[in-house]
Amino acid sequence: MQDLNSIMIQSTEAFKKYRKFSGKQKAIFLRAIAEEIEALGMDLIYTAMKESNLPEARLVGERGRTIFQLKMFADLLDEGSWVEARIDSANLNRQPIPKVDLRKMLVPIGTVAVFGASNFPFAYSTAGGDTASALASGCPVVVKGHPAHARTSAMVAEAILRAAERTGMPKGVFAHLDGGEGFDVGKALVMHPNTKAVGFTGSFGGGKALFDMANQRPEPIPVFSEMGSVNPVVLMPEKLKQDAENVAISYASSITLGVGQFCTNPGLIFGIENEDLEKFTAILSDEIEKIAPAMMLNEGIFNNYEEKKIIALTQDGVTTESVSKIEKTAQIQGTPTIASVSADIFLRNPTLHQEVFGPYSLVIKCKDETQLLEVLNHLEGQLSATLMATESELQFHEEIVDTLRNLSGRLNFNNVPTGVEVCFAMQHGGPFPACTDARFTSVGPDAIKRWVRPASYQSFPDSLLPDELKYDNPLNIWRMVDNEFVK
Repeated sequence: MQDLNSIMIQSTEAFKKYRKFSGKQKAIFLRAIAEEIEALGMDLIYTAMKESNLPEARLVGERGRTIFQLKMFADLLDEGSWVEARIDSANLNRQPIPKVDLRKMLVPIGTVAVFGASNFPFAYSTAGGDTASALASGCPVVVKGHPAHARTSAMVAEAILRAAERTGMPKGVFAHLDGGEGFDVGKALVMHPNTKAVGFTGSFGGGKALFDMANQRPEPIPVFSEMGSVNPVVLMPEKLKQDAENVAISYASSITLGVGQFCTNPGLIFGIENEDLEKFTAILSDEIEKIAPAMMLNEGIFNNYEEKKIIALTQDGVTTESVSKIEKTAQIQGTPTIASVSADIFLRNPTLHQEVFGPYSLVIKCKDETQLLEVLNHLEGQLSATLMATESELQFHEEIVDTLRNLSGRLNFNNVPTGVEVCFAMQHGGPFPACTDARFTSVGPDAIKRWVRPASYQSFPDSLLPDELKYDNPLNIWRMVDNEFVK
């Protein structure tokens, strides 16, 4: 194992300096990281292709997303209002008790441990959203690279270190642990007293284990684990009657996008049993038969997909509706598959509620709207939920809308759940077990709020306050002053 203790001591020393760096200094660092990653050129893409089995176009796009995220957080820092400065001025003449001067803002919490994801070697890994948002907040980062793309992770880590050096960042602001070192180094990282928060994207088992470890420490720390989701889709009758074919075609593409290896893959599709649902299922099945098996990320993920798929398909009452008719050309290619089951059986069998990570989806046939609601109320927390409906159905089925909203982070109307926009309004995070804390997002500028805490200054001399809280607002940021947002 690498000398973790030395790394963590150095990281803590870096934090003492880095937390005082201005937003503009940190923004320069983030933009330098983006430049260094871009400078790696196609060598980085070819390395990731070899390690992940992902196609060139997908990886080029993902690298672009990663660079965009870094620049987005740099822009956030340049503007500066993200710190949520709050000022309540003193009123020494107030009776019966004088009012003191109070000023509050968000401050970084310390070293963040980031665990890279298997399915996104760039955007959710070494320089991905967790790392970018933590560095933006003023927290040093220690990344445990994912063993599925260890060399890719190391190349990106070297780029970050080069950016840190050329922008004058304190030594230890970023560190990288070899992903091949396995469970022990991950556990030691979470349990180390200098680690103050954890970011994780991956399986329920992995994310929950880190969460449990962190809560067993003498000083528990927050763990922001994104742990997967089946992303339920509800097909309303009027919508299917009008547009079953287009809905089926779009969902065949969504189910198989990226060989189903997205956390927003639509794994469960609910409808009320009638001719239109049968038509939808038939068209979906026809489309799935035409989609070729494709390479999965690695042998472990392929084996997990096959195992979970077989378990699901062999449950009592489950019907295999469709399997790709195109022959596999490699052992670890995932075969697109659609199955169906009655809602009665689905309600009795929790195994069918579980995620099958790959190009697979289960259609659940409900007797009526009452049973549909019953089924939805038995689902666990999700990253997303989708309602395919007409506007009138949306208006007159408020209980279904409310149920889906309560179990998901993002409620989707007449669209597919795959595809996560990087912006302020995105919520990528949902109730447990999708995530360990549904109050935060791992995508978009608000992801920075996972790594900060509020801190108040009472009756401080103006000259000793952070610039964000000084009387004359030298940073020209938006602040709430005596209950009004002003600059």
